[in-house]
Amino acid sequence: MNSRIIALALGAAALAGWAGTGAGQDFVLEHEFRGGIGLTPGANSGEVVAAELAFARLAKEQGQWTAFAEYATRDAVMFVPEAVRAQSWLKGRKNPERTVEWQPYQVWSSCDGSVAVTKGPWTRPDGSVGYFTTIWQRQQKGEYKWVLDQGDTLAQALEEPDLVQADIADCIRQRSPAPPPPGGKPPKPPKRGEYRVAPVAADGLSGSSNDGSLSWSARVAPDKSRELRVHLRKGEAMEEVLTSLVAAPSE
Repeated sequence: MNSRIIALALGAAALAGWAGTGAGQDFVLEHEFRGGIGLTPGANSGEVVAAELAFARLAKEQGQWTAFAEYATRDAVMFVPEAVRAQSWLKGRKNPERTVEWQPYQVWSSCDGSVAVTKGPWTRPDGSVGYFTTIWQRQQKGEYKWVLDQGDTLAQALEEPDLVQADIADCIRQRSPAPPPPGGKPPKPPKRGEYRVAPVAADGLSGSSNDGSLSWSARVAPDKSRELRVHLRKGEAMEEVLTSLVAAPSE
């Protein structure tokens, strides 16, 4: 199966004000797409990167927790370090005086674009560093919101790539829509001009794209250590493309 590298430039106007790019600087995305069987990909990695950058920019402009609440879905999950429903945990929470700063280095997307995953570095005001992983879900009107956000500290910052690395799942024709995850409800058909929102399990810790080409799952142990795994369709198989293991918090 042939692959091709597509260079995408997001105009500076769309990303103006984001501290990581600088005024007037284009944001370049390196995107690898492997053609599939009989389908045209609905994914747009640039839109996901733009959502992540806008999320980070809003945090700087209006406050960290304000931005998290604005970009979270109603049932989004975050870790503090235990798993909590983000909107409940964030409600009424005062923003820190200085926000954490972050930017995406990698993005993975389902073929149909209904689910995407970003990873990149964060830096706290005290200079400590780490990484984040965010699961993005395309909403009915086409905008992206996050359904799960997690990460961990690092001894050294992630190495910055020359280009944001993007990977889209192979497109495979399906005879029927992907089933909902355990505990989920069958998806409702979208209205005209709207998208079908990808299913997420009732506990908010697993989900898949509508076309089944990307799946993700998180598991939290009793000691609050956790793992996140993301699988992407490559050819006829699902390949694990991201594994995040977070140790139990120290007492």
